[in-house]
Amino acid sequence: METAPGRANQKVRTRKAIVDACRDLARSGAEVTMPQVAAEALVSEATAYRYFPDLTSLLQEALETVWSGPEEALAPVAASTDPAERIAFATAYLLRHVHAHQGAVRAMISTTITAPARAGARPGMRFALIDHALAPFEGLQPAAMARLKRSLALACGAEAFFVLTDLCGLSPDDAIATATETATILTKAAFAADS
Repeated sequence: METAPGRANQKVRTRKAIVDACRDLARSGAEVTMPQVAAEALVSEATAYRYFPDLTSLLQEALETVWSGPEEALAPVAASTDPAERIAFATAYLLRHVHAHQGAVRAMISTTITAPARAGARPGMRFALIDHALAPFEGLQPAAMARLKRSLALACGAEAFFVLTDLCGLSPDDAIATATETATILTKAAFAADS
């Protein structure tokens, strides 16, 4: 008969296998679904759902360690005093990661669109990058800064990337360049208008 600590250890191993499988699928850029994660983890789909009530909660845990924090991500432009340069770098960084992990990103968007109450579960990487990129600049009026950040959230998010690739037919590189250019124009215009 298996002891209680043995069962507890098995539960930890099973949970880890499910999270690792989800993380591996996310890193591959492949489509991420609960059945695929379960198959990759060598568990039944029912078992996967016992550990995670939905794909959103699994993705949240699996993606925690996949993306760098904003300070680390923007380290190459840390010394820049040009807000447009910092935003351009942040946009390109974010969208390269969206492209690399698009299966997981699409799954997260899909699950939170169909369940709006879960929208807060989506990682806020774009907002963290925008905030960090613009943190050194206090020249804008608060209302103008808030307007700029909202505009950038539209221009440099995963949704914009998928519109450009899926609906406009751009290559990932061209989509990233287009979004980066748009974010740069918005940033320059905001700072020029407020000066």
